[in-house]
Amino acid sequence: MDDELAGFALPPFKPDEALQALRRDLRALGLTERAGRFERRGTPIARAAVDGAVLQAARVKRPSRTSPEWLGKALKNSADVRNFLADLKRQLSLWSDADD
Repeated sequence: MDDELAGFALPPFKPDEALQALRRDLRALGLTERAGRFERRGTPIARAAVDGAVLQAARVKRPSRTSPEWLGKALKNSADVRNFLADLKRQLSLWSDADD
């Protein structure tokens, strides 16, 4: 079986297309895009940008209007993008309206 998989190659990661899909997914979560950031009721929550062959993404450690602390991550493949989005969904569900 390993011999059969040896010739299999994953499709190349296209960060531009991944960014467009991530933007759609973040908007579906109820976030609003403004100046490269995604906000919930005016509070920055996430950001993403293409950096060469990598998608640089970040989410806030805790919602803050004044000085958000960003937790960055380089997304190098589709699985990284899915994991980033799943983590963000989990964090959004944990944060209450009082955190905004």
